[in-house]
Amino acid sequence: MFSSLRSRLWLSYALLILAALGFVFLVMVIYLLRNPLLYRQTITKLKAIETVVLRRQDEFLGSNERELERALVRADENFDVRLIFFDGKGAVIYDTRADESEIALPRVNALRSKIMLNDDAGKAWLYSLSRLDNGQRLLVATPRPNVQILSVLRDELLPPFWSAGTIALLLSLLLAFLMARWVADPLQRMLTATREVPMQGVNTPEKGPQEVRELTQAFNEMVLRVQSTQQSQREFVANVSHELKTPLTSIQGFAQALLDGAAETPESRRQAAQVIYDESGRMHRLALDLLDLARFDAGIVEMAFAPIDLAALLRNTSEKFALQASQKNIKLEIHVSGDLEVWGDGDRLAQVFTNLVDNALKHTPSGGSVQVKADDYGGEKHIEIRDTGAGIPPEALPYIFERFYQADPSRSRKSEHSSGLGLAIANEIVLAHGGKISVRSKVKEGTSFDVIIPRALYDETTLISRRKA
Repeated sequence: MFSSLRSRLWLSYALLILAALGFVFLVMVIYLLRNPLLYRQTITKLKAIETVVLRRQDEFLGSNERELERALVRADENFDVRLIFFDGKGAVIYDTRADESEIALPRVNALRSKIMLNDDAGKAWLYSLSRLDNGQRLLVATPRPNVQILSVLRDELLPPFWSAGTIALLLSLLLAFLMARWVADPLQRMLTATREVPMQGVNTPEKGPQEVRELTQAFNEMVLRVQSTQQSQREFVANVSHELKTPLTSIQGFAQALLDGAAETPESRRQAAQVIYDESGRMHRLALDLLDLARFDAGIVEMAFAPIDLAALLRNTSEKFALQASQKNIKLEIHVSGDLEVWGDGDRLAQVFTNLVDNALKHTPSGGSVQVKADDYGGEKHIEIRDTGAGIPPEALPYIFERFYQADPSRSRKSEHSSGLGLAIANEIVLAHGGKISVRSKVKEGTSFDVIIPRALYDETTLISRRKA
């Protein structure tokens, strides 16, 4: 019955309200038992008698002893009170009930908090004490009335408590129900949204207490990440299928030609075998790139960090492409300065710069130039690879490091096969070194890739696991 959060919250609030009302009821009962209505009425009567005596004290004090005694006895009989006069030292001057147990003058410190005292026999009396003009003290007392607990509860407490308590309880339970809904409804909407995530996009309204709003915000962000991941997976599968379709079709077609004898001459058979070899090599490279990305995603890439001379690494990379640049009539320049020693994996960093320089040469027309610059800024190594090629459209820049993304998919290069994974892998490698890679480009002016590698002394062989955590 109380399995849902809403019902449990409501039950908790209800129990808390009942506990509070019960505590108030208990305090009221204790107070009334210690100071019931009958006591208060009796004290009021004593105060009234005391006021009358004080107003007529001149008459009492001016009469002789016999007349004073008769007046006090008559007052005792009429009002059923005991009148006692004390002198300045506390000795009894006159007591209308001298035959009963003696009552001592109450202490001064008790006058402010007590309305009851006991005589020598232990009998309880309600009293009122006042001072006369001649310095004497008058004590008006009456035996404490017996009070039945049930009568106190029935006559004084229960009627107003039941009416006010019932109204307060109903209003409190209604308020508790609204508060429970205020807390539980956003969570219920999150539950409903969770079930709808695979089917459609959801955005749960951020309502309720601050903690629930923060949870809802985190949930919405998680949903966006899940949807982005699902979309990336779908695109990844579609892109892999597309990239594999072309080489597989070529391999299958030329293999079929060899089997059917359509390639009759040695030259045609050699050409078919060359195509099969090239396309299988392309598939092999694609498989290796996909394996690399899978390892990066899983955080299991093993990287051997060691001190690296970045200047020597960049020179070796430039020398590797010197012949290709010369053949395309492209000016390949390298400028390095400062202390360029970094802590990283030399092979992986070489893979990054090889990919960037290769892309720059591919996209730079004859007569253009490619520049490789490296500088040290406060310990950070800034590497810039700039070309004077056609540039990248502004709308393509945010996606340039995504997998299989090609800024110009309509461009066909029969001799330059590209899977669109090079920049994605380069980005993962740079991130693994604690750095970042960015791109700047203007159409018809060229493109510049900027790589920043921080100065760091890591004691671990890879940063992948920490970045993926």
